[in-house]
Amino acid sequence: MVLPRAPWRVRVLAVTVPALVAMLALASLAAPDVEEPPRVGAAEQTRCLPIEPIRSVADLNDLVTKVRGRGEFEGADVGADVTLQDGRRLWIFGDTLRSADFVGQRFVRNSMLVFDDECAEVVLPPDKGALIPDRADGVGYWPMSIAKVERTGYDLVGVSAQRVQGASAPDGELAFDNLGPAIALFIVPRGRTPQLLSVRDVGADRSGTERPTWGAAATVHDGWVYLYGTANPGERLVFGFDLRVARVRPDDILDVGRWRYWDGESWSRRAEDAAVLVPAEGGVSQTLSVFERAGRWYAVSKRDEFLGTDLVIWSAPSPTGPFTAGPPLASIPSSSKGRLRYMPLAHPDLLPEEGSVVVSYSQNDTDPAVVAEDPFLYRPRFLRVPLP
Repeated sequence: MVLPRAPWRVRVLAVTVPALVAMLALASLAAPDVEEPPRVGAAEQTRCLPIEPIRSVADLNDLVTKVRGRGEFEGADVGADVTLQDGRRLWIFGDTLRSADFVGQRFVRNSMLVFDDECAEVVLPPDKGALIPDRADGVGYWPMSIAKVERTGYDLVGVSAQRVQGASAPDGELAFDNLGPAIALFIVPRGRTPQLLSVRDVGADRSGTERPTWGAAATVHDGWVYLYGTANPGERLVFGFDLRVARVRPDDILDVGRWRYWDGESWSRRAEDAAVLVPAEGGVSQTLSVFERAGRWYAVSKRDEFLGTDLVIWSAPSPTGPFTAGPPLASIPSSSKGRLRYMPLAHPDLLPEEGSVVVSYSQNDTDPAVVAEDPFLYRPRFLRVPLP
């Protein structure tokens, strides 16, 4: 039912354009700041699935391991989230498995859930397919991050996604390629259903991991967007990815000619000058989280991608480093028996506590029958880790 993750994720796990900045760049094209939000779309929310209020990491794990839900959502990976102005929480997921009796597509590249203290609801488009629909040529959109801009009476929510080319159903071991980034823009009126406004591909279709994938992590700070790039040199026994950084003003995010790359001493116009902040040997995963808190910068990742075991936080005094790895904070190995654990993501504004951060990681199994029998195995898990 679900494709084995290791070969694909090693090739395509890379977030490419930060949702918040892309949303800012596109917002003026999509909707004015007015009292009444634009009337768009026909997506609907499923009926309320009762849940208990989420007050702790234990509550989060109880939800993902005990609440079966309905056929619209059985399991998925990724799990990036944002809090809306009306207090609800919006989650975006990647490859999503639905039940055998679901009337609609059983496997989609992306899905969205809305939570409040009492209900969990799935957002479904009219065709019951992916919320960000596949392109006409079958290329799908695998989401990586989510953020919002508040307007009067509604939120503009941006999702950065990868354009993914490969099998359209989870019943074969086929090759996948990440062809580049895309931006999806949603409007969420207070108390109402998120609606897709637009989807924009960024750049031509291209694949490869040897050159830096800019936007593997991203954050906005002091009027700049910091875009972190990851690359693997393709050398034998080098499983991690190196880390580099570029920056650009938010309004110029889609104009690559305005990006500047940290060369170790200053900001250069040339991407090839970008200095390595973390080396690939013993390096980060292809996708990670970087954020700032109280003047300190943190990069959260699994060291050495799939073949690694340790969740590690690299810390730095500035967005350009120097980044220093702290001790392992958790062990999240993929096992020889087919259990996959990958892509830890930080959630700095989820259940915030001073001196720590909530982290999720995705998991799966290489045997589709195992996941079909127990979809709980194909849901993220959560833990709280200290900040170094």
